[in-house]
Amino acid sequence: MKAFLGMGLLGSNFVKAMLRKGEQVQVWNRTASKAEALAADGALVFTDVADAVRGADVIHLTLKDDATVDEVLEAASTGFSPGTVIIDHTTTSAEGAVERTASWKERGFVYLHAPVFMGPPNALESTGSMLVSGDQEIIATLEPELSKMTGKVLNFGKEEGKAAGIKLVGNLFLISMTAGLSDALALSKALNIDSEDIATLFGFWNPGAGAPARLDKLRAGDFSKPSWELDMARKDAGLMMSAANKGAVKLTVLPAVVAEMDAWIEKGHGSDDWSVISKNNI
Repeated sequence: MKAFLGMGLLGSNFVKAMLRKGEQVQVWNRTASKAEALAADGALVFTDVADAVRGADVIHLTLKDDATVDEVLEAASTGFSPGTVIIDHTTTSAEGAVERTASWKERGFVYLHAPVFMGPPNALESTGSMLVSGDQEIIATLEPELSKMTGKVLNFGKEEGKAAGIKLVGNLFLISMTAGLSDALALSKALNIDSEDIATLFGFWNPGAGAPARLDKLRAGDFSKPSWELDMARKDAGLMMSAANKGAVKLTVLPAVVAEMDAWIEKGHGSDDWSVISKNNI
């Protein structure tokens, strides 16, 4: 028997996928109506979180944050069976994941943090990526359970909390990418270019495909062989800023990048590759 706590978009679709595979799932959510909606799919719905986990061998969580995870697990713990395994898919701090792994181990339970790069459709289709790190024997035991939920389980080794950290790094990139796209749309608006034309551009030219190679270049730390000199990149950025100002649109990301460019040019790096602005972060 499984229990699942947290019936948001991700959690509810995880549960639907489990039910479609013929598994029995007991569910709970703080807002009861979200859990009750899954009764039609075959879930066993509980209004008391301790009752929801009673008799479950494995408990899955998709909650809001560290504080919520701690609060809900503590409330549920009176219903835990000996040997219960807790698998937490919540995006949390690395420190919180480390602390919970240790504290629940002291209380006789396995806690594994397994955050995901999956949207609700992925959860329903059992595709996407799930991250784990920590005790390798525990991970080896649980991997068959996790593999049924996702297309790929990425094991980052024995360091507790590392999966949580990598999840945050990935989310930072997603936030930055979306903010960058927002700037691109703002600039296109300032230049009276329809967003459909921008969509056409990205349909043929996919800069994201070059991300792994660009990351390797940054990690190598050699900025002496420029493909785009910092001075030239700064010139282009100036054109962008000027167009945005004339069009009365606000750019979110570019002004911060420009400030960093100026600082590195002042230090004498104008003829280096523009990505030298990342040097202190490597």
